[in-house]
Amino acid sequence: MTTNRNQLLRELHDQQAGPLSGFVLRLTAGDRARAEDVVQETMLRAWQHPTVLEAPEGARRAWLFTVARHLVIDEWRSSRNRHESPEADPPEVASADETDAALDSWLVAEALRRLSIEHRGAIVECYYRGRTVADAAAHLGVPPGTVKSRLHYGLRALRLVLDEMGVTP
Repeated sequence: MTTNRNQLLRELHDQQAGPLSGFVLRLTAGDRARAEDVVQETMLRAWQHPTVLEAPEGARRAWLFTVARHLVIDEWRSSRNRHESPEADPPEVASADETDAALDSWLVAEALRRLSIEHRGAIVECYYRGRTVADAAAHLGVPPGTVKSRLHYGLRALRLVLDEMGVTP
């Protein structure tokens, strides 16, 4: 059983370590040492959960990316707490924690990179640049119906990519 689990982990590592490392590297703002630690811990947790090793490829990938994301968030939160010092007076204005928003932004950017150029272009023009379908069609040089179709199928593809990455709404 252990040999089989080791072989499954080796295969999982060969298939997913590269994409997972790139994903974690972006989450850790380019800190290679932290990224390698997170990938190693993620793989260790996969080894500790044999059901993950035997799951279909998409489910394994989603599980790995979710675990890695949570490890980065947990590390960030614990390091923030270690560096806080008590103050006699609380700050006047509380600042919002934007870590989740930044991580979500990175995840969406990575997911958009995985879409076709046509789907990505339609989504970026309409949702990020705020253009109407007609304006996006003129800018992209395609009919408005094509933009609508690309938006529809592009958003479906984006949802599937995010699911693969382990992102849940």
